[in-house]
Amino acid sequence: MKKIIYIIIGCISVILGLLGIFIPGLPTTPFLLLASWLFYNSSERLHKVLHKSFLGKYLERYQKNQGVGIKTKLLSILMMCTMITISCTFLISNPTIRLCVIGSGLIGLCCIIWVVPNEKK
Repeated sequence: MKKIIYIIIGCISVILGLLGIFIPGLPTTPFLLLASWLFYNSSERLHKVLHKSFLGKYLERYQKNQGVGIKTKLLSILMMCTMITISCTFLISNPTIRLCVIGSGLIGLCCIIWVVPNEKK
């Protein structure tokens, strides 16, 4: 029963992590790390699938404390700024909510720049 629950939560975490790539304010890394841990403890096959996907190199580098590459950081910043701009320009009409989204984006930007560790060479 425990394995089934881990697999279900792991699948949900992967979905949330993938959504976090496109939705500003929704974190990607914590959900993917959680999914990796859950799959490691429940399904060797799903763990291997996750680590062989396009996210595998990113996950392994992060889990080995090697940090995030500069290209990955720049891509994250670019995607986050693009999605915030699209959201605030076309989807959000309320100025208060627009300011909250921009403020959250600035916090996320600061976190990517100063909190997420850089790749160690």
